[in-house]
Amino acid sequence: MDLQLKGKRAVVTGGTAGIGQAIAAALAEEGAQVFITGRSRASLDRAISEIRSETAPEVEPAGVVADLGTRSGADELFRQVPEADVLVNNLGIYESKGFEEIPDEDWLRIFEVNVLSGVRAARFYLPKMLARNDGRIVFIASESALAVPVDMIHYGMTKAAQLAISRGLAEMTRGTKVTVNTVMPGPTRSAGIVDFIKSVSSQPEAPEGVREREFFEKHRASSLLQRLIEAKEIASLVAYLASPLSAATNGAALRAEGGLLRSIA
Repeated sequence: MDLQLKGKRAVVTGGTAGIGQAIAAALAEEGAQVFITGRSRASLDRAISEIRSETAPEVEPAGVVADLGTRSGADELFRQVPEADVLVNNLGIYESKGFEEIPDEDWLRIFEVNVLSGVRAARFYLPKMLARNDGRIVFIASESALAVPVDMIHYGMTKAAQLAISRGLAEMTRGTKVTVNTVMPGPTRSAGIVDFIKSVSSQPEAPEGVREREFFEKHRASSLLQRLIEAKEIASLVAYLASPLSAATNGAALRAEGGLLRSIA
């Protein structure tokens, strides 16, 4: 299927690993001119090389060195990429920590990285999309927005905030060809989640497959998938939402969490 993305300018924040890199690869494979952000040139160069090897040698995503968890980092992105047809707010951090152990500084940092990075980017690109009457914004949230983990309450707070922001921005697009949606992945395979699973495992030295099974049995028992989601499985949904073919989907929070959430609404 042709997603009609050839020539579109797409910004993917936090695009140097995991879901972000997979999204960048999927958009690039569809012919979009992709710009990914990362905090170091080395991480960007590695990601770009891997995307080219996964897609085609002629695919050449551009890398922007910028820490979007800061105002100055956002300004650097906007300076280098002043226009975008597609914005994927993927940047995010997480950690496992008991509520009483989370200091103010951690609350503020995770809010600035997970929430304000997307707010700043949308505030810059959305008015231009509305002026052109064309554009797509996708927030990458999490099932934790609805099923808040007791050991990551601050993270769940940021993901719930993304749902509210995305829906509010979608209201601004009424009657236009611009859409704003959110995708809620479940636990998705990456170096970070593998390390996280190891950190909460009763057998940290056990084989990875054993640790993964224990994680779903003890910590994500409601999952119907009962395995880590692959990043490409999230990327394919995001690529569709970035496409003109998804015009009827707006203001939605789409689940890609392996059936972990039990509610039907």
